[in-house]
This record gives sequence, C-alpha cells and structure tokens, in this order.
Amino acid sequence: MTKKKLALEIIERLKKEYPDAGCTLDYDQAWKLLVSVRLAAQCTDARVNVVVEDLYKKFPDVDALAAADPEEIEEIVRPCGLGKSKARDISGCMKMLKEEYDGKIPKDFNALMKLPGVGRKSANLIMGDVFGEPAIVTDTHCIRLVNRMGLVDGIKDPKKVEMELWKIIPAEEGSDFCHRLVYHGRDVCTARTKPYCDRCCLSDICGKRGVE
Repeated sequence: MTKKKLALEIIERLKKEYPDAGCTLDYDQAWKLLVSVRLAAQCTDARVNVVVEDLYKKFPDVDALAAADPEEIEEIVRPCGLGKSKARDISGCMKMLKEEYDGKIPKDFNALMKLPGVGRKSANLIMGDVFGEPAIVTDTHCIRLVNRMGLVDGIKDPKKVEMELWKIIPAEEGSDFCHRLVYHGRDVCTARTKPYCDRCCLSDICGKRGVE
C-alpha cells in the first residue's frame, strides 16, 4: 500500500472513530485561540481552558490585553508554565493585532507567522479552525502517530513532518485529520504508556513505527 493510500484509509477510519473531533482549546473569538495556543506549549489544553477564564475576566478583549503590563498577564498564566515568555508573547501579539490589524487576526499564513509567539503549528491551527483553510498542525501527537503509522519515516522535525504530510493528505482533510490524531493519541496511541493496540481501529494497517 502506498503512503497516499494508507493515509486515505487512516483518514476514513479515524472519521468513523471520532466523527465530532475538533479543537480541544475552548474559544469563542479568534484572538482567544491565538492566546490559548501560545499557552498550550508544554501544557495541557485542559489546564489552558481553566486559566484563560481568569485571564479574560480581567482582560476581556484585545485592547485590554494590549494595554496590560506583561507582569499582570504572567501572574495569571503562570500555572501554564513558561509564564514570563508566554506573557511577553501574548502582550506583543495583542499589541500588534491592535496597531496593525484593527484588533482582528490576519487571514494570511505569513502575516500570522510574524505575530509574536506564533510559529507554523499555531498559524496552521488558526488557518484551519478560524478561516477553514487547508492546514496541517504538527503537534506532538501528530508527529508521534504519523511516524508510528508509517506515514512518515523517522522524521521528528515539525516542519519536515508537515511538508511530508502535505504530499499525501488531501488539503481539505488536513485540519480535521490532525484534530483526530490528538484524540487518538490521548486515548489509544499514547505516549507515556504502551499504546493500546488491541483496541485501535488502525491496528491491522499501522506500521507501528517507533513503538517499543
């Protein structure tokens, strides 16, 4: 089976397994997803969803966060880890949105990448979830699973994984595929325990690459 055919089969099976899979970060406005994805670095989405409630009570919009001292932001987001750098990036990002984009998020991948704290993973998440554009989000779950499945061969660099997946994943499927990998990576193809291959919907076609 070619990698492209394998990818299509995996996509269809994951659709049946996780039909309603979506972003696990809570947000009701696009700028909030930018904040949350920055806080999610080396932190669980569940914790981020709790922390941002307090953040938005004090700073309810882009203007308020842009005007806030980074130290005030840090005090609230510290439970997410890396508080100082995350607060600095959030402050800088909101200032840039206010000053250059009238408080709105640019619908352009390269423009997103110029925002403080926004890398390829975050930019892809915004493009896919906010704007419905083709996107591949290479987070830790994605990188681990596509290597195990045999869709990529021993590649751990996020950008290189993304580039390889663009070759075999239909553009319109990329964003949802990556969300489903998060669900599958948490529930079945886990990182910190032995994967639960006995209850995996992909067990008969998975390359099981990287599994001890």
